[in-house]
Order: sequence, then structure tokens, then C-alpha cells
Amino acid sequence: MSGIGTGYDLNVSTFSPDGRVFQTDYAQKAIDNSGTVVGIKCKDGVVLGVEKTIVSKMLEKGSSRRIFPVDRHVGVAVAGIVADGRQIVNRACEESRSYKSFYGDIIPGQVLADRVASFVHVFNLYWYARPFGTSTLLAAYDESGPQLYLVEPSGNCHKYFGTAIGKGRQAAKTEVERLKLGEMTCEQGVTEVAKILHSVHEEEKPFELEICWISDATSRIFQRVPEDTLQAAEQAAKASLEESDMED
Repeated sequence: MSGIGTGYDLNVSTFSPDGRVFQTDYAQKAIDNSGTVVGIKCKDGVVLGVEKTIVSKMLEKGSSRRIFPVDRHVGVAVAGIVADGRQIVNRACEESRSYKSFYGDIIPGQVLADRVASFVHVFNLYWYARPFGTSTLLAAYDESGPQLYLVEPSGNCHKYFGTAIGKGRQAAKTEVERLKLGEMTCEQGVTEVAKILHSVHEEEKPFELEICWISDATSRIFQRVPEDTLQAAEQAAKASLEESDMED
């Protein structure tokens, strides 16, 4: 066996000579080839946005969702294999219900993120399973305030002010780093997320935006952005792109 993948990628419990787990790397490649997902934490909440390529003219608008509610105060956006993402969402829902049933209170965002990360990590341990081919951005708003977490296929969990995953992640991260997130409201954040997703979309295929938020304005309830707000954000994003094209 050569150590460049041949023989060392037959199951997830085998390490290569340089200490890599190739099946986990393959899962990450599935995420890197999917539509871009952006999450930002503003001063009054969290905004999650997804770029969804329209693969067919016959596809009904709004179908094949990639942002899911977990509880009233928690939502998740997925990048990669959406079917895998739904399984993680189902597990997150179970953890939320279990915590509330046992403790009589909503599950803190940090606890839920850690539990989901532990669940994902289990699929990196046994030869008869494969890692989830999806990364998840988890938005929560509890007594600790708004929070944004990233759970990777390896089971790593990170807390962010703002981040991006998917095909256009590098360009999107650069744009996110330029934002003054601590001074921005979620309503402003929706427009900025729309601008970022429009700017990183490189394919000729049409796409639609899916944006959700949880903020003080929504009474700390995770929900989809109203249609009029979304349309206004898209118009602002398209106008910004036209201006930059004219300058170029």
C-alpha cells in the first residue's frame, strides 16, 4: 500500500502513515463542492444564509431546504450531502427534546452543539460506518445571548462570530471578516449575507437564496426571513454587484 489513499481509505478506523483518516477527508470534499453557506452573529441575533443552485426548471421554488429549525431557539444550516444533514438535524431535535424533558428547560446552545459534535464523531470511529458528508452551522439564542457554532464531519466543534462553508467559503470568509458584526443588526445582516452569496456565486446556473434568522426582533424564535425583507436584500445585493461591475 502506497500511503496516498490506496488501502488506507477502505474504512474509517484506519490511519495512514502520516496520521490522516482519508474517509473523513473525502467527507470534507463533499462539503467543499456544495453550495455556499454563510452564518454571522450580529449584536441582536444570528443570520444563516444558503446558496441553492436550481438544478432543473421543473424544480418547485422553496423545495430541497438546507436550513432547518431544531427548537424555537435553535436552527441549523447544512452544506454537503443534504440527506446526511437531515439525520444530524433529527438527532439535534431528539437531544433538544430529551434535555427539556429531563431538566424542564430549553437546551443551551453550547450543550446542543457539543452533543451533536459527539454524535457526528462516533461515525469516525467504527469500520462499519462512514463519516457524515456534511458540515452544519448551528444558530442559537439562549440566556447566554446569540451563538453560532460549526460542527465538522470529524466531530470538531467551533464557535464563531461569522464563518462560511461550501464551495465559495474562502471568498465568503474574506467578506465576512470585513463586516463590523458587533455593530450590525440582523436586518442589516440579511442584506450583507445576500450580497456575499451573490458575489461568490460563480456558476452560470440560476440559484435562490434561503435565509433564516433568530433575533430580538423575532422574540428569539428561529424562523425564515419574511419574503419582503428577503426580496429587498436580493435587490440590494444585485445593485451592489452591478455597481462593482461598472467600476471594473
